[in-house]
Amino acid sequence: QLQASGGGLVQAGGSLRLSCAATARTFGDYDIGWFRQAPGKERRFLAAIDLSSAGNIVYADSAEGRFAISRDSDKNAVLLQMNSLKPEDTAVYYCAAISPTKWRWVRYSAKYGAWGQGTQVTVSS
Repeated sequence: QLQASGGGLVQAGGSLRLSCAATARTFGDYDIGWFRQAPGKERRFLAAIDLSSAGNIVYADSAEGRFAISRDSDKNAVLLQMNSLKPEDTAVYYCAAISPTKWRWVRYSAKYGAWGQGTQVTVSS
């Protein structure tokens, strides 16, 4: 249902744009969040977007100011623009779908019902 792409190797200070492609049904019925998981660490919330007309957005403190989540309705995709990347941003990045009724819990991975396969982001120093 979800396909994350756009990862790769980038130097510190560079940018990447991740994409989470969803089916039309998923895009219409769910909200989307981005998480990342570094080796040996827990999966951590980055950002979420409400795909209804309200368009609410939530960021983790670690993402605020450097990362931007947005929607591409033409492609049924949610994008994560990442700027000023640092070596500590190295991780596997996942997108996931959450029911709009659980929006208050978007920071919690356990509340998400479907996950993409992940895309590796490596930031070299």
